Amino acid sequence: MNEVGSALQGLAPLGDWSGLPLDLPALFALAAGLGWAAGLRLYALVFVLGLLGQFGVQLPGGLTVLSHPLVLGLSGVMLVVEFLADKLPWLDSLWDGLHTFIRIPAGAALAAALAGGHSEASALALALLGGTVAAGTHFAKAGARALINTSPEPASNIAASSAEDLLFAGGLWALFAHPAVFLVGLAIFLVIATLIIWMAWRLLSRLFKLRRPRPGGS
Repeated sequence: MNEVGSALQGLAPLGDWSGLPLDLPALFALAAGLGWAAGLRLYALVFVLGLLGQFGVQLPGGLTVLSHPLVLGLSGVMLVVEFLADKLPWLDSLWDGLHTFIRIPAGAALAAALAGGHSEASALALALLGGTVAAGTHFAKAGARALINTSPEPASNIAASSAEDLLFAGGLWALFAHPAVFLVGLAIFLVIATLIIWMAWRLLSRLFKLRRPRPGGS
């Protein structure tokens, strides 16, 4: 218990990056957080980190590249596009489907970039953690939208998307200011995410069975 308490004390706050490089417990907490945020709102995450760099915050590891004007401008444009696409029924699911191939590797890459002067093994471990959390978050988000899109009510999509916006903002703030609290919340989120993915899988399996032609049918 003392070791856990000591590790948690070393996590507060992650947003104070004046003491770089971060130690490994802080790096792994941050990798999990970046993976989560990338799976939910990738472009907003890149934009926020880049904006922090533009305002003089020294970003950890290789994240400094995010403050480049080209990266910042492109992520800002994509942030607006995603904000609009995410609130339209069925277009949100199409957007999520396409971003299966973007959010997960991006979460892994952002997490790996944290390694900085640490070993290659640390960078690989961070990438695996970030990519795995990004995958779980992304599939939970996509699964929840698939379930919501079975309802013809468009307001439900706007409400769900707005809730995700608030969740992203609150989660990112907690990650930087109160990482121990964030990690507890992340554990709860992943349990809920597993349930959502299971429910979405059951729904898709049921729809596939209904649409599959019966033997001998016309």
